[in-house]
Amino acid sequence: QDLMELFRARQRRKFSRGIKRAPITLLKKLRKSKRETSYGEKPEAVKTHLRNMVIVPEMIGSVVGVYNGKQFINVEIKPEMIGHYLAEFSITYKPIKHGRAGMAGKGAFIPLK
Repeated sequence: QDLMELFRARQRRKFSRGIKRAPITLLKKLRKSKRETSYGEKPEAVKTHLRNMVIVPEMIGSVVGVYNGKQFINVEIKPEMIGHYLAEFSITYKPIKHGRAGMAGKGAFIPLK
């Protein structure tokens, strides 16, 4: 009940409709990786495609490799991330850097004088 107060409406609805098998498996893997690390060290990253998984308090301190469509982005779970989705911390596109102005029709060809 206390956990539900931390979540927004969409996350509360998702949990009220039941937790599926895949997120439970991920939580088990996270528990295992946490158990196997010594105190003070970061646990080994657990790779997942579950971008739609809501971060719960049990996951704090874990490292999750979230797939962005090309590679796995390692995300260390912190307390302020509770209630957010894993996808929010693994960007799926490369932010563009605009070139200088006036290159529109010329493309890559630059004459040698």
